[in-house]
Amino acid sequence: MDLLNVIGSRPLELPENYRNMTKDELEARVREVKEKLGNKLYIPGHHYQKDEVIQFADSTGDSLKLAQLSAENQDAEHIVFCGVHFMAETADILTKKDQKVYLPDMRAGCSMADMADIYQTERAWSKLVQMFGETILPLTYVNSTAAIKSFVGEHGGATVTSSNAEKMVRWAFEQKERLLFLPDQHLGRNTAFNIGIRLDEMAIWNPLKDELEFEGLIENVKVILWKGHCSVHENFTVENIRQVRETYPEMKIIVHPECRREVVGLSDLAGSTNYIIEAINASSPGSAWAIGTEMNLVKRIIQQHPDKQIISLNPHMCPCLTMNRIDLPHLVWCLDSIDQGEGHNVIEVDEVVAENARKALNRMLEQS
Repeated sequence: MDLLNVIGSRPLELPENYRNMTKDELEARVREVKEKLGNKLYIPGHHYQKDEVIQFADSTGDSLKLAQLSAENQDAEHIVFCGVHFMAETADILTKKDQKVYLPDMRAGCSMADMADIYQTERAWSKLVQMFGETILPLTYVNSTAAIKSFVGEHGGATVTSSNAEKMVRWAFEQKERLLFLPDQHLGRNTAFNIGIRLDEMAIWNPLKDELEFEGLIENVKVILWKGHCSVHENFTVENIRQVRETYPEMKIIVHPECRREVVGLSDLAGSTNYIIEAINASSPGSAWAIGTEMNLVKRIIQQHPDKQIISLNPHMCPCLTMNRIDLPHLVWCLDSIDQGEGHNVIEVDEVVAENARKALNRMLEQS
């Protein structure tokens, strides 16, 4: 938050009148503002958003895809990002200076991104360099703050997505002997394992204890995993898989690589959000699937495929709480502020931070 300037005089608390509007009134207002602003307005919506919001998205996708589409949209003066903080930051980093990026609710953060702040990371890097010398390259998942992307860019590293993580980890090992993977230990572990790194060659950096967790000879460490995780995907368990296998023996299990190693290892398929969507789209009518990812998306996939049997791998899973901060009243409030020339909740990344973050993003894009 210290890297963001919240521009405008409006309070962050949603005004009461928006809470009192009916769903029909709110939807009508969105359509009115969209029609009035035309190409000057662009609304990207992440896959995990509520249906009440995603219905108005001009584009849907994962965080990086939406940031890239925002950058490609040269006509839009106002980009209302329906996602979370780090996504809006990335959009601001990649778009032009005269384009404004808004987040309808500034409380829409990401618990994973918050598990690696810049102060922890700088302390960790100093200690790790003392341990391993100049043999480490940092990589960060795009699900990280602008400050972490900037740190990685400054130190020669790159960002990764769940789609290209294997390619980027291989690239990192072409540069240095070891890598530090931020902030999601599960994606880092699953990716490194898939390219042949043994689990006993992976250490964990604990930012709360400020120490390396590893049993064995330190010179054997190849991957240092930041001790962070996605609060949604970590809740899929081996027990969930056991229950599905017993109840639906013919059902395929497909999960996101942000899940724990043992869950990914026991699943039939694992891949990014887009991979999951495309796998279900390409599957035969009558096929059966248990999906291990965010509940809003799972419910949407179920609605889109009435000819298939689809369930959530964890039937008690809740939607991503921070993603759900963005709702219809906050979207309307944001659009009204733009329409009235008072745009609030503008996301603006410091230019020095943005410059180094672009380096990390561009190194990844060069490999794509």
